Amino acid sequence: MKAKRSRLWRGRTRVLVVAVVVAVLVAIGGGVISLGLVPRGERSAVSAGTVRHPTGKPQLVSVQSLPAAEEGEMCEWVPARATASFTAILQEQQAQARAKAPTPAQVSDVNRRKPVRMIKDHYGSYSSIAVDLTHDEVVMTDESLFNILTYNRTENTPPTATMSEPKRMIGGINTWIEFQCGVYVDQATGDIYAVNNDTVDRLVIFSRQAKGNVAPDRIIRTPHTTYGIAVDEPHQELFLTVQEAAAVSVYRKTAKEEEAPIRLLQGNKTQLADPHGIAVDSTKDLLFVSNFGSVSEHDRTAAPAGGEAREYTSLATKSNWPLARESAVPGTGQFLPASITVYPRNAQGDVAPIRVIQGPKTQLNWPTGLSVDPKRGELYVANDTGDSILVFSITASGDVPPVRVIKGAKSLVKSPTGVFYDGKHDEVWVSNFGNHTATVYKATASGDAAPLRVIRSAPLDTPTPNIGNAYAPAYDSKRDQILVPN
Repeated sequence: MKAKRSRLWRGRTRVLVVAVVVAVLVAIGGGVISLGLVPRGERSAVSAGTVRHPTGKPQLVSVQSLPAAEEGEMCEWVPARATASFTAILQEQQAQARAKAPTPAQVSDVNRRKPVRMIKDHYGSYSSIAVDLTHDEVVMTDESLFNILTYNRTENTPPTATMSEPKRMIGGINTWIEFQCGVYVDQATGDIYAVNNDTVDRLVIFSRQAKGNVAPDRIIRTPHTTYGIAVDEPHQELFLTVQEAAAVSVYRKTAKEEEAPIRLLQGNKTQLADPHGIAVDSTKDLLFVSNFGSVSEHDRTAAPAGGEAREYTSLATKSNWPLARESAVPGTGQFLPASITVYPRNAQGDVAPIRVIQGPKTQLNWPTGLSVDPKRGELYVANDTGDSILVFSITASGDVPPVRVIKGAKSLVKSPTGVFYDGKHDEVWVSNFGNHTATVYKATASGDAAPLRVIRSAPLDTPTPNIGNAYAPAYDSKRDQILVPN
């Protein structure tokens, strides 16, 4: 008799639970979601008025009997007043997990394991570029092997050579160099400023003479996912783009350690959307920013949790510190067309750009590095996914085509992420992340123009995996392919 009552109660309970769940879903979906709960053959039994004209209140659309319960008694219900609390159960589970933890010897054994094979670029991949006009040198960051490389400006790798050896190389654990994507050279001192993007959250500054595994002369704490760098020498200000926060942070050029930014450009009105490259035209007092297009709204009152978030919370108390991904409002993410946004040099807060270059005619496709030619009034854009260098007038606005494009097989432009205009020699330099080369052209070059000189970090035509800070990979068993998000 006990088993019979249990089965009867269980069957009624299940029908009641189904009815309540259906009613709640109807309340949430205004009646439309209820269609998904009714079998195709029974939808005619549902009132069309109920579905098409929801009342805004919970409605019982249909009741379906579940299969009869199998023979046997139900598990006993544990009353709320049970002596075993949830906390005690959790503590017991944690103790069991600790008891099964691997021994130090087992951990050491795993750490000694070697991979069966590795997908890795064993040659340098140039990610950003700048020219030291005073000392006739070109400086590049290497995002594959974590180095800063310096070459003679006139270096030209012969086709028969394996590569060009740099004059100086900075790299190693003491340098704080990892995924470096932005570089600036002080023309007066030769100091090198390099931006760490995804991991270290530090801007490192080295003297021109630095080489090897040496500590930086100066470090500035930066927001997470800082990418591009530009310096306004007349006003001694340093500009940094911040990807996740969709922001531009401005520091004193001489800032160090935990010093806070002096200005912040961030907010919905700015139209910043995953900003990467940045350039300053000090003669016109203009600021240019390239945007990939992904963006979310941020809530300053959000209370992040967890280890990284606790650090974020303490940093957020700094003046002019940008909101980061922990404060992103769920459901507000958008993928917008790539763009270049233009602001007054001293813009701050949530202010709209004075001009926006955006649209299919612009050919913008992951625009990354930026550089200004103040004499001609032109802006050079390293158009990463477009395999091109785009040139716009600094007064361009809207959906306008570039005035010139460098693109094609002879040009060697492939996944360019850095660009630098050399006003002293009227040349434009490009760092090509996609083929181990840095290429230089006449400033007026257009079309499929062959470079004047090429610096290579690998043997000719060596393929590159294009891996930059790879995240969790996936395996496609149908196509037998490895998928690597970067």
